[in-house]
Amino acid sequence: MKAINPNALPEWLELSADGAVVTLKYPIEVDGVKRDKIPMRAPCLRDIRAATASASGNQEQYEVNLFCSLTQIGEKDLGAIKTVDYKRMQEGYFRLDNEVEV
Repeated sequence: MKAINPNALPEWLELSADGAVVTLKYPIEVDGVKRDKIPMRAPCLRDIRAATASASGNQEQYEVNLFCSLTQIGEKDLGAIKTVDYKRMQEGYFRLDNEVEV
């Protein structure tokens, strides 16, 4: 039986020094264009501060604000994403925001 590396990237996630690309299971429409891949840039302190300021203490809104900023997708379009793909985005963000070696 082959050992599973918990740090191995899933096939739907690509990482680089600049960010991540998440391949969606269910494409979404962004500004009228169907997309099956969502690029997400690596966060900086300015992103965190802006998302915090605009969320008024609501953790869910904080994360949505942050993801909108990092992906350049509006909240309305991002709101149409299926939960399985949102979880993929969360995993992509987690990998960008931590120093886990692949």
